[in-house]
Amino acid sequence: MLSAAGFFGFKYFKTETKTVCLGTDTKIYDTYKDAVVLVKHKYGYFAKINGKEFQLNVEDAKEETIYGTGFFVDANGSMLTNKHVLQPWNSSDEETEKVNTTISNLRMKVASILTKDVSEDQYESFIDSNWSHASVSYDEGEGEGDYEESDEETSEPAGEEFVSSNETPADTAQASTDIAASIPVKDYVSIDEIEVYVKTINIEVALHNSDNEWLTCEIKKVSEDTNIDLGILQLADQQTPASVTNVINLDNAVDDDKSLAPGQKAIMVGYPLGMDLAQTNSGIKVQLYNGQISKESDGNTIQYSITSTHGASGAPVFNECGQLIAVNFSGVDQVQGINFGIVAKHVHAL
Repeated sequence: MLSAAGFFGFKYFKTETKTVCLGTDTKIYDTYKDAVVLVKHKYGYFAKINGKEFQLNVEDAKEETIYGTGFFVDANGSMLTNKHVLQPWNSSDEETEKVNTTISNLRMKVASILTKDVSEDQYESFIDSNWSHASVSYDEGEGEGDYEESDEETSEPAGEEFVSSNETPADTAQASTDIAASIPVKDYVSIDEIEVYVKTINIEVALHNSDNEWLTCEIKKVSEDTNIDLGILQLADQQTPASVTNVINLDNAVDDDKSLAPGQKAIMVGYPLGMDLAQTNSGIKVQLYNGQISKESDGNTIQYSITSTHGASGAPVFNECGQLIAVNFSGVDQVQGINFGIVAKHVHAL
């Protein structure tokens, strides 16, 4: 499945007597292009030990950056996008299982090298410098410093016990005990005291026509329904930029998904492939793609033939009048023209 795309966007211009349909793809694009943003989300693995939190920068815990699409829905800097853009580590059962396995391995590896004599301020540097010695075969109570006898061959005859003429068996046993006692036994931090998790490092958005300028955001909410791939972002200053002259008016969204029929037009404004297509010599540019509805709504999703791919997750999908009908969220990697959006009626519930 594609990482997602999105849906959203429609607007009518009203006079005193009637509502006027935007009517053309170009008018829809011109009206809403400034409201659609490119989302950049950087996230990584963090550890918390004895209350000390720090980011893990070891080879097994690399930072990840993904791109998606969002769009402004009010004057307070609020944007709609996909849940999986805001929580990519929970984007699918496969991805969740992969992340959980990584977290489990990271905890065991940290527990295999981190000793209690390391101060909290040195946790991060100690783990970085000793990571090559870490092991997932951690067994609580047995640390890397456990003493093991040498396997080197001795010169004693096979099958015979060699005792020096000046030593008794008791002397030999005592000497072995003294040697073992002289080897320091390391006390390791318990794996139960080690918490590892994934979280956002930073999440930003770029506006259409901006020159690679990124605005800081906060994640405000995600849908608790696993079937509804929607979430809300908000600019840190809680103000929609003045350049956004038309937000996507949710009051005009098509709430009756049963009215969406195969053959009706569907228009998406978004950022497929993220920065790869968005970046131009004259700044970041949003794109328009169109198609038609391919299948009746199942109550949660609608299928359409719009060309889309990773990066367009969270993009608004409009009907021919510019009304929001869905938020693009997924597709089929193997073939173009089979993509899906969360129908607009679920936006108000979120």
